[in-house]
Amino acid sequence: MIPVRLLWNVLGYVALVLGIIGIALPLLPTTPFILLAAFAFGKGSPRMRRMLEESRYFGPAIRDWEARGAIRPRHKAMACLLMGGSLVASVLLGLGVGLIVVQGAVLLTVMGYLLTRPSA
Repeated sequence: MIPVRLLWNVLGYVALVLGIIGIALPLLPTTPFILLAAFAFGKGSPRMRRMLEESRYFGPAIRDWEARGAIRPRHKAMACLLMGGSLVASVLLGLGVGLIVVQGAVLLTVMGYLLTRPSA
């Protein structure tokens, strides 16, 4: 039987790695994966959770989200620009119309959610 803490830690590390990759890869969002990692480590590894909270790069986003559900305006703008850029790239790459319509709908929904969150 696998201990539940181990599963939470695996989820935390996978989310953390994906979040770090997302820093360099614009199609992969960083913040949601870091928030997921913080949540998972909160259940599996308090030491890793504390390290994320104290991180110069990830700590402020985690604290803002947990305290007020807030996202800093700079991060909102960056996310929207990258999502718009990925949609433009899909059009330029000649992807199918159906795929672009679905991608556009998903991105608009995510942008709407993002822009309605309080600013930190």
